[in-house]
Amino acid sequence: MSRAAVATSLSIVVPTFDDDPSLAGLLERLATAPEAADEILVIDGAASTATADLCRRYGAIWIASRPNRGAQLAQGAARARGGMLWFLHADAEPDPGASAVIRAAGAAGATGGYLRFVFAGRRTLKHRFLERCIGIRCRIGMVYGDQGLFVSRAAYDASPGFAIQPLFEEVALVRALKRTGGFVALDVPIRVSPRRWDEDGYWHRTLSNRLLALGAACGVSPVRLARWYARAGMAAGPGRPAVRRSVRGDRRESR
Repeated sequence: MSRAAVATSLSIVVPTFDDDPSLAGLLERLATAPEAADEILVIDGAASTATADLCRRYGAIWIASRPNRGAQLAQGAARARGGMLWFLHADAEPDPGASAVIRAAGAAGATGGYLRFVFAGRRTLKHRFLERCIGIRCRIGMVYGDQGLFVSRAAYDASPGFAIQPLFEEVALVRALKRTGGFVALDVPIRVSPRRWDEDGYWHRTLSNRLLALGAACGVSPVRLARWYARAGMAAGPGRPAVRRSVRGDRRESR
């Protein structure tokens, strides 16, 4: 491939942990998109033969990993060959035209960016209000992984990458990308499952998320925050197993 083609070649990285029904939907959606990615890497924290078979069916690359989403994302980024890296949660529903728009953004010089958060399914006034609040947060503050983060290979290699920690694994990367001045918000929707909000309660989850983010900003360790997250009874996200004590008892795997 030419240098320009390599720069806009697209690798999709999906961390997963016992998410086969959601993952099947995502892989089907990506397979039927008007413009396909150059490769899809599924980083499986459960090391499941069923997930491996599913990936084989859709031509995705299956990679076994330990169950820690930061580690899984970093492993996927290290193995990806594309000039643009796009990170998706297993239950994401990206717009069919997202791949083409991300390639175009990379060709125009974007170092990275994200898609517009939209709740999947029926959207009530409550959903729309939260979507608007999330959009404001992204413009003035932090962007998280459920919004289809993408980054150029060059910018990723120059950044801290994903942190190997129980929570907020993307924060250092996003901060570094925002400092480049080339971090863009694409007006392309990515539909996000409302399951976790339904299970936890919309306002309870929103407040808990903000308290977690405040704790992280104040320097509370990710391990301590993960313990609080577990005690709060929050639903685990896609690709993230429940927080659990390790054999030594002094570390936690991610949600």
